[in-house]
Amino acid sequence: MDTYTHPDVLSRGVAEGWADPQTDPTQIDWAPRQAAAAIPFEVVDGRPVNPRRAEHPTGVRYGRSELGHWGEQMAADAIVTVYAEDGRWLVMVERDDGHGWALPGGTVEPGEDPADAAARELKEETGLALEGAWDVLPARYVPDPRASDEAWMVTVPARLHLGTARQKDLPLPVGADDAKRAAWVRADSYAVLVAHLADAYEGRLFAAHEAMLHELLG
Repeated sequence: MDTYTHPDVLSRGVAEGWADPQTDPTQIDWAPRQAAAAIPFEVVDGRPVNPRRAEHPTGVRYGRSELGHWGEQMAADAIVTVYAEDGRWLVMVERDDGHGWALPGGTVEPGEDPADAAARELKEETGLALEGAWDVLPARYVPDPRASDEAWMVTVPARLHLGTARQKDLPLPVGADDAKRAAWVRADSYAVLVAHLADAYEGRLFAAHEAMLHELLG
């Protein structure tokens, strides 16, 4: 469609603080946002332009679709793995918005370190407060199904490997915040992950995380 912003963005989003209250992007001072962006983007006639719209068409030319911000929104995603007796396992959450199973993650607050954001989001969405050194990977564009040509997501993946443990000793994740449920998912490879979600939960992978997990899991 040519123009679309979900009604929740303009009502609940603004009230809860996760959406820009400004409805006209030409009134935003874009210089600071462009300077802070992890992936450079252009502003044309006062409107931000998704830097990956050619490779990843969103179908929404104007407006924010289902996202609250204008332009780039930085997120952090927690990639927590462990080797148990039968293979590698990965912590995942089922989103409550119907977009499938995803890595625990969310918005990086202003001035927040991405590793701290990943650990915070992991605890908020699964209840897991884990110790260890996070391996922070480069920021990357993610083809979020909620995005538009004027509002998009960039994420910083942060990995934490817990080594080897017996499956019965693994900490139990519990879905909270905006996660319906959380679980350890078999992830020896990308194909195994997708099959496990389908077989165990009749679930599918969040589209924004498909390419990233395919690359990271092999």
